Amino acid sequence: MKYVIVVVLLVSTLSCKMENKTKEAEVEMAEPRTESRVDLERYPEQLIKVFEAHGGLANWKNKKSLVFKQGEELHTIDLQTRMDRVDGPAYSLGFDGDKVWLLNEENAFKGDPVFYHNLRSYFFNMPFVLGDKGIVYDETEDLVYEGVNYPGIAVRFNSGIGTSYKDEYFLHYDPQTFKMAWLGYTVSYRSGERSDKVSWIGYHDWTDVNGLKVPKELTWYSSEGRTIKEPRKPVVFEAIAFSGQAKPISFFAKPENGVFVEGKVQE
Repeated sequence: MKYVIVVVLLVSTLSCKMENKTKEAEVEMAEPRTESRVDLERYPEQLIKVFEAHGGLANWKNKKSLVFKQGEELHTIDLQTRMDRVDGPAYSLGFDGDKVWLLNEENAFKGDPVFYHNLRSYFFNMPFVLGDKGIVYDETEDLVYEGVNYPGIAVRFNSGIGTSYKDEYFLHYDPQTFKMAWLGYTVSYRSGERSDKVSWIGYHDWTDVNGLKVPKELTWYSSEGRTIKEPRKPVVFEAIAFSGQAKPISFFAKPENGVFVEGKVQE
């Protein structure tokens, strides 16, 4: 009888311990990731401050999907896999994780789908996409605009990272708030070679969505080198929404009447 009691007590104790561990695991999985769980050691100190000024890199990494409207287009992005889809009035295009596809039966879309499918979302997701793997950070001179000096960080990519790994970016931030203020970038996609021509985008208007500071609009400027001149018509983002739930993979798959398209591959 004593042995039976001991066995019962032992089983009961183990069951309680297992139940407690299960609850602890459930709590741990339910808790959002914190900044301490993101490896920040590989980032420059200034970039970490920029991430923090925009809500934290871990907060952004914890989001599964993003949707926004830009003009007549609806953009949907899987933030974990970087699959995406753009739905326009008479066309759709997207990236299924392997290839870019286009549905354009009325020939309404006139651009290059390989270049365009993630163009808006990439600039929208600044500065967080500059925390991706395969990036090399360096110093760059301040950007001066209307008498204000904006410190900056130069960004380059390791060989083979992305479709246009020869592109370069220059992130410049407000020295007081550390919010992103300007982005300079070069384009190597069409030529396959590094370019000295830098285009500039002003990040002047931010909104808070799920604890993240994201742009309400982006303004491209005409420029000569690092001298910024006249602003162009802003690109406005509306109906911005992050989600902790991912879209099904089938959402990003090529539609039955769509076709896969090829882009220029850099050597």
